[in-house]
Amino acid sequence: MKIAIHHSKGSFSERWIQYCQEKGIAYKLVNAYGTDVMKQLGDCDAFMWHHHHANYKDVLFAKQLLYSLQIAGKKVFPDFHTTWHFDDKVGQKYLLEAVDAPLVSSHVFYDKQSALKWIEKAIFPKVFKLRGGAGASNVRLVHSSFDAKKLVKRAFGKGFSQYNGWNSLKERYRQFCVGNTSVWDVVKGGIRLLVPTQYAQMHGREKGYIYFQDFIPENSYDIRVIVIGNKAFAIKRLCRENDFRASGSGHILYAKEEINEECVKIAFDVNRKIHSQCIAYDFVFDEARPLIVELSYGFSMLGYDLCPGYWTEDLVWHEEPFVPQYWMVENLMEQ
Repeated sequence: MKIAIHHSKGSFSERWIQYCQEKGIAYKLVNAYGTDVMKQLGDCDAFMWHHHHANYKDVLFAKQLLYSLQIAGKKVFPDFHTTWHFDDKVGQKYLLEAVDAPLVSSHVFYDKQSALKWIEKAIFPKVFKLRGGAGASNVRLVHSSFDAKKLVKRAFGKGFSQYNGWNSLKERYRQFCVGNTSVWDVVKGGIRLLVPTQYAQMHGREKGYIYFQDFIPENSYDIRVIVIGNKAFAIKRLCRENDFRASGSGHILYAKEEINEECVKIAFDVNRKIHSQCIAYDFVFDEARPLIVELSYGFSMLGYDLCPGYWTEDLVWHEEPFVPQYWMVENLMEQ
C-alpha cells in the first residue's frame, strides 16, 4: 500500500510521516490544493489529510475531495462517517438524536418566529452556539429571554462573524496570564481587531438559523474521550476561572483516576453506531449522568501526549505510552 499525505506544519501529518518512515511504509506528499490533485493521487491507494476548521480553503472542499476519493475506492482518513459532521454542531445534534445517544438537549430554528415562540416558554439560562468554532469560541451563556431575543434578531438579520476579535484578545490575555502564551501572541490579538483573520474575511457571516443548548449547571470540568478504532483515551478539562466553558481552557488533568469510565463506555457504544475512524466526545454531567455536548474528529496534537494509557473496547486499561496518530495509519491500512 502507498499512502498519499497532505502535509501541514503542526498537524497530524507530522506524525503520520514519522510513522511511515519508522515502519517502512510507502508514502508520498501531495498538495491537496492543487487542481491536479487527482493526478497526484493516481499511484496511491490511500489519502490522509488533517483538514482544519479554521482554514477557509479546507472548509471549501476538503470533505468533498475525501468523499469523492472514497467513492472511487481509495482508503481515506478522515472518511465520510468521521468528518461529515466536523465543526457542525447542528449536524451533530441530528446525528446524536438519530442514534439515541445521551446528549445535552439542543434546539435549532430556521425562522425567526419559531425561535421567538420557543423562547417564550424556555427556561434560562441557555447556551448559544454558532454551528462552527472550536475551543469554546462562538459560545456564550444566555441569561434571559430578553438576551435570547436579541440573538434571534441578529441571527435573522446581519448575522454573526465566525471570528470575534474582542473575545479572541481576551482569551489570548488570559492564556498569557497563566503562562500558556507570549506577549507577542497578545499583540497579534490586538492587531486582529483591525485586520480580521483570512478565514473571517473569506467565510462570510453566519445567519439564517439559531442554535441553543440547555445549560447544565454545576460542572467545573468536562471529560473528553477520543476513540480511534478499538482504543480510547481521555482527559479532564477544568473550566476557566469564573466561566462555564472547559474547552480550550488549557487546564488539563490526565490521571486515569480523574476519568469517569462511564464516559469511555458511552463513547465506545456511540461510536459503534456512527462508525467514525477517530472521534472526540465531550461530556458534561447532569448530576451523575454523562451527557455528550459535541463531537470532533480533530484535536490538538500535543495536548494528549501526557495521557498515561488507554482503554481497549473491552474497557481494559493499558498503562503504556502511545501515539494516537500512529493508530490512524495502522487502522487505515487494516481497512
